[in-house]
Amino acid sequence: MSERLLVIGLDGYDPAIASALMRAGALPQLCALQARSAIVTLDHGDARRTGLAWEHFATGLAPEAASRFSAVDFDVDRYTCVQRGTTLTPFTVGLDARAVVFDAPYFDLKKAGRTQGIVGWGAHDPGVPLQSNPRGLSAQLQARFGPYPAQRWIYGHTWPSAARTREMGHRLAQAVDVRAAAAEWLLNERITDWTLGIVVVSELHSAVEALYHGLDPDHPLAELPSAAPARDGMHAVYAATDALVGRLTQRMPDAAVLVFSMHGMGPNESDVTSMALLPELLYRMCFGEPLLHGVGLGVDVATGLVMPPENEAWTDSMRRYFGQPPASTDRPQALGALWRGGRRLLRRGIRRWVPPGPTTNSLSWMPAAWYAPHWPRMRAFALPSFYDGQIRINLKGRERSGCVAMQDYANTLDEIERILTACIDPATGERVVRELIRTDACSAATLGPTQADMTVVWAGTAAAIEHP
Repeated sequence: MSERLLVIGLDGYDPAIASALMRAGALPQLCALQARSAIVTLDHGDARRTGLAWEHFATGLAPEAASRFSAVDFDVDRYTCVQRGTTLTPFTVGLDARAVVFDAPYFDLKKAGRTQGIVGWGAHDPGVPLQSNPRGLSAQLQARFGPYPAQRWIYGHTWPSAARTREMGHRLAQAVDVRAAAAEWLLNERITDWTLGIVVVSELHSAVEALYHGLDPDHPLAELPSAAPARDGMHAVYAATDALVGRLTQRMPDAAVLVFSMHGMGPNESDVTSMALLPELLYRMCFGEPLLHGVGLGVDVATGLVMPPENEAWTDSMRRYFGQPPASTDRPQALGALWRGGRRLLRRGIRRWVPPGPTTNSLSWMPAAWYAPHWPRMRAFALPSFYDGQIRINLKGRERSGCVAMQDYANTLDEIERILTACIDPATGERVVRELIRTDACSAATLGPTQADMTVVWAGTAAAIEHP
């Protein structure tokens, strides 16, 4: 039995896509590995809805064990949300192993004891800042291989432009090649006495989110000029990943190999509904008028789609269509200058006394966050969410400006449930809700900052909802 284990994680790897490419002979290394391996199908279960799959891997903790059910943290006093990185200890701390990690998301090396490696280099949703152990290791990587070569395309929005779609596919495939060379250097040259090596490939995740319309003939964007370069880009990224697996396994023949993905990919049934339509529905339920007006929406006659200009950024499109969002949803605007000045003083004066906290990212780009100034006056509102809809009740005694008494908690959820179950997708006439998951009233008063009172599981990919 080998004394070393090489673990290769494939973020966003979809077995259906890979199987089709294998049948076409396009992924020889993965085919050969599959032929000589034991294969197990994983079921991530309801934990996949948290969007924290890589934190579950990095820590070995389920959401209940970590008391963390989302990357979005809600502040009950300020009525604001941020996307928060990990605060948890990696699982390697408890192992009797010499571990080396390369770019595993949500793997906090500062809390990982003697685990060595580099994280936050080019991961999709890294959950941690760029860090390394030993400290100078990331500088050595940058000197040898340069910065991550596809930074612009980690979160790509390219479908209106065939040229940009082509560039995205090319750059992501190139990034996999650089990742393979960097991983080989790290594990085969720079640190050689490891017994557990972990390498994660994230370009598959970035590619499938932006380029999938090149593979699915039923996709709404399948007839666009960008579909052909999207298909080529997806094939190139999978081929580069196949080559990475072959390169690493061949250069480390003494290591047992585990290649895995937390879950596959599928139709996006959440972004439009969770990020825009649900917040607007609850706003209208409360105030009886719209907040989003869709100013400037124009439909392309040839495609029937709302077509942004080819080179316009997604955030610019959202501002143009729906109006300018609040300048900041992270802290009161009047205190912005004071906050920045005080933060600079803290950095300069007592930085070494303050332990580093988790990485936080603003959510001000998401339409759901634009409603935050109105949340204190609403009985219920939709939290920013990357997956299922998340509804928070403005509960007295829990939220600072809570207006729903505990005795009205169940009735308020009943009312929201009646409204949601009556909503349909006007394009199909079908209901937009598949399932509503309610928090038990006994737990409501102690609901954590990453939890919601009601979770909305959507049915299908609705681009609009209609209530009678």
